[in-house]
Amino acid sequence: MTDSISMTQPEASQEGVPGLVEDWSADKQTFPVPWGKAMMWIFLLSDTFIFTIFLTAYMNVRMTTTVDWPVPSEVFALTIFGNHIPLILIAIMTFILISSSGTMAMAVNFSYRRDRKKVAILMLITAAFGLSFVGMQVFEWSKLILEEGVRPWGNPMGAAQFGSAFFMITGFHGFHVSIGVIYLTVVALKVLRGDYDKKGNYEIVEITGLYWHFVDLVWVFIFAFFYLW
Repeated sequence: MTDSISMTQPEASQEGVPGLVEDWSADKQTFPVPWGKAMMWIFLLSDTFIFTIFLTAYMNVRMTTTVDWPVPSEVFALTIFGNHIPLILIAIMTFILISSSGTMAMAVNFSYRRDRKKVAILMLITAAFGLSFVGMQVFEWSKLILEEGVRPWGNPMGAAQFGSAFFMITGFHGFHVSIGVIYLTVVALKVLRGDYDKKGNYEIVEITGLYWHFVDLVWVFIFAFFYLW
């Protein structure tokens, strides 16, 4: 009985320098977090700093400029069947990204059950949502550049900083969405092919979900600070 108990108890570390060397040279893990997930969290943390700097710079410019800032509800309005509807395109884009978070969460849920077909389908649907978002953003950019004459160095509707702030913030976010679409598609195809069944681990689906939820969350802040303020 005593032998079985002693086998389950961790061995005491040596004292002094030998104990320190033994601890640091051993393959020990402090927190039960896989390396892939930990690295994604570190990447997302660094990206959070970048987006925070962008939005802080935007708010600083917005509050200190002496020239009138363009009204977002007028700049981003569309005329549909003769009706001038403010922010309709932005509202649709926001709805699409929020919906994509739902399909991504469902994909992660089915990954716990090892249902690779449903995981792959839901991830491809999420990628399709992201692709449609990028397409709408391309339409938004082309309308502002070609029809409204907005440039990174100025625009005819007010403060010159509007163009640089808009293209920098939405462009950087759109780049993240585009990378996410590629990421989702590659992982979905590998899931469908059964690559992760061979490895016995669907952890990559959850890691992909972390990235995609972060992209969606950032858009909520961009929507609030840039389009509604």
